[in-house]
Amino acid sequence: MKYERILLGHKVGEAFTIPLGLVNIVFIATDKGMVGCGAIDVKALDKFSYPAARAKPSQGDIIATINDLLAGTIKDINDAAKDLGIVEGMAVKKALELL
Repeated sequence: MKYERILLGHKVGEAFTIPLGLVNIVFIATDKGMVGCGAIDVKALDKFSYPAARAKPSQGDIIATINDLLAGTIKDINDAAKDLGIVEGMAVKKALELL
């Protein structure tokens, strides 16, 4: 597992890359919620009122690194994330600032 702290505007996010065979689970968590790769089930996290969004890559088919995630756009959101102003199509960096 790779962990790093990254500056997100006026806050800090905790970024994780977890290798699972040929793929990685990639996500960034803030003090309010998270944005992750396609492996993240945002609807399941809504059951806990935890704001979460799933991103799609800006290039290619997968998000394999934190940089891929940061360059992506929001594909899916749960209700808790909607309540914070996150919308589909938003840049991941902007969504993380709202989280």
